Amino acid sequence: MSVSCENCTKGYILPGEPEGQELQVAGLTAYFRPAPSTETSKSRAIILLTDVFGLPLKNCKIMADNFSKRLGCDVWVPDMFNAPGRPTLGVDDLTGIMPDKAGSGGISFMNKLRLVGLMLPAIPKFYANRASVVDARVTNFMKQIQEEKKYEKVGAVGYCFGASVGIRLGSKGLFNSVVLAHPGGTSVEEIRAITIPASWACAEEDMSFGPALRKASEEVFAARKGKPDYVDYEFVDYAGTVHGFAARPNLEIPEVKESFERAFEQTVAWFDKTL
Repeated sequence: MSVSCENCTKGYILPGEPEGQELQVAGLTAYFRPAPSTETSKSRAIILLTDVFGLPLKNCKIMADNFSKRLGCDVWVPDMFNAPGRPTLGVDDLTGIMPDKAGSGGISFMNKLRLVGLMLPAIPKFYANRASVVDARVTNFMKQIQEEKKYEKVGAVGYCFGASVGIRLGSKGLFNSVVLAHPGGTSVEEIRAITIPASWACAEEDMSFGPALRKASEEVFAARKGKPDYVDYEFVDYAGTVHGFAARPNLEIPEVKESFERAFEQTVAWFDKTL
């Protein structure tokens, strides 16, 4: 079966069509969904930091639209890869390779070989989008929109690659609150540096954010209780899920669809609480 066949991909694409617009900000293309009402457009805003599939996967735009409607605020989705139409990975690249749900036995030997074959040509793209480069892009993006919009509070929600960015920038004074869904590569040291309220949406099976790192991360925040550096936090685990469920779920699997929807509601509730 072809990796790009319709039956392989249709479950991962959210229904609907984007309602916002693409703008140029700080040299980056960004998807922008304005607040439903001008009365609330300046009080708070959300920055959505995508997974490696970037803007070409319309899921991030659909989610931005829905966050804007539910939270009554502007939502921005910057192209962190600075490559319109050419993200680090294509939207279909991992289809048929990565598992859809927990308990499926992980990645088969043949799929591991396919994954290696996929990643090797992408090494230059990953290097071009290394942490120092991407963090600088997002920082410049944030400075420019704040110069123009002057939002009172800004929240960031990151998925996979974007959650790793959110962790690193969670100590830089750019955001007032953050939601982190199944982060990509990170470390306890980076997590310990976070200085803002943080909500975590964790997959049951996650090669990037496994049980040991997930446990150590919560211990970092719990250890701050009663201390001056304490910030509000929560960790929510979603049974039956794998890395990517909150951004690119297989909607044909009922428990995955339910977890995706619950993670969305978790994000809305967190920003209503902290922004």
